[in-house]
Amino acid sequence: MLARVLPLDISIEPNSDGLPGIAQLKTLVGAAMTVGLILAVLGLIVSAIVWTTGSHSSNPHLAGRGKVGVLVALGAAVICGAAVTLVNFFWNIGQSV
Repeated sequence: MLARVLPLDISIEPNSDGLPGIAQLKTLVGAAMTVGLILAVLGLIVSAIVWTTGSHSSNPHLAGRGKVGVLVALGAAVICGAAVTLVNFFWNIGQSV
């Protein structure tokens, strides 16, 4: 019978010095988050205008589209704002498995 040798204690941590360009990548991701938040605000403003226009013109389809746009813009803002926290949360759960 063959005995299987399994590594019992492997410890690998994230290494921010392992590859060149990590600092620039962090800057790029931060800029992408900023652009995402700005676009979410723009989407919220446009959707609120569409919702208002639809409500005042008795157009329920347009008003409904505006409501959905407001919810999507708010959801996008929550995801952009909480992205780092969500990734850290699931990283910590993965580390405890």
